[in-house]
Amino acid sequence: MNQEVLKNISKAEVLVEALPYMRKFSGAYFVVKYGGQAMVNRELMESVIIDLVLLKYIGVKPILVHGGGKEVSEVMERLGKKPQFVNGLRVTDDETMEIVEMVLMGKVNQNIVSLFNQQGGKAVGFSGRDGEILQARRLDPQVINKDSSQESVDLGRVGEIMQINPALIHSVSDNGYIPVISSIGAGLNGESLNINADHVAGELAVALKAEKLIVLTDVDGIYSVKDDQQEFISSISQGEIKAMIMKGEISGGMIPKVESCLMALRGGVRRTHIIDGRVPHSLILEIFTDSGIGTMVRQ
Repeated sequence: MNQEVLKNISKAEVLVEALPYMRKFSGAYFVVKYGGQAMVNRELMESVIIDLVLLKYIGVKPILVHGGGKEVSEVMERLGKKPQFVNGLRVTDDETMEIVEMVLMGKVNQNIVSLFNQQGGKAVGFSGRDGEILQARRLDPQVINKDSSQESVDLGRVGEIMQINPALIHSVSDNGYIPVISSIGAGLNGESLNINADHVAGELAVALKAEKLIVLTDVDGIYSVKDDQQEFISSISQGEIKAMIMKGEISGGMIPKVESCLMALRGGVRRTHIIDGRVPHSLILEIFTDSGIGTMVRQ
């Protein structure tokens, strides 16, 4: 048997392995949080988009949620405005909010939608304000430690979700399009609010009764530390996650990602995954292979 035939048999075996998952997930919502290198590297961007187009063609209903913190900071600095963060959240005054909207909707969202069109898919871009998808309120001032005292800092137009109205998403998805949603919500007075995209993805997965929440990151997944050695965790429970946060083993930018998974699980989402978006076709590898590639956070 020649090498070409063996290669084709290998491809066929991959499809056979994927078939049970295709049957299982047809008609189900998958919410994908898009960020990190997968959103700034052109080849990786195309890989993610192709995966999502494939999912749509086989009957899955993918929903893409994105932020764009890196791009926002770059534009702010070009305009002479220094980004400020408190407890990992961007201080968002009125001028910064204008920049956030300009970058997320005027650049990032449109670029993603354009890529879908180039790869044979159909996508529609939204702000969370459209159709009142994301209804939010301003976050309370954050308390920070400063020298020997504590200080309260008003984050401005930073929001937390109060309610999600998924009607527009259902309509668009049912008509063959992939919704692409930026993490901007509508405040109580109709004003735009900047919301953490990881949290948006988690809450949206609950509202849509999604089968899966998948968070793309710039790491393989979650690691534990034993005897000064890192050990990859392929599957972890909610309780184990909370213990690792308390011990400081999960910190920094990984916290909102695992919080997103915990939100989704508490709301009834069956499976949540943190995977490395730097790996080409990481979504397909996680969803349609027996071994997967990331960390599954489970009940």
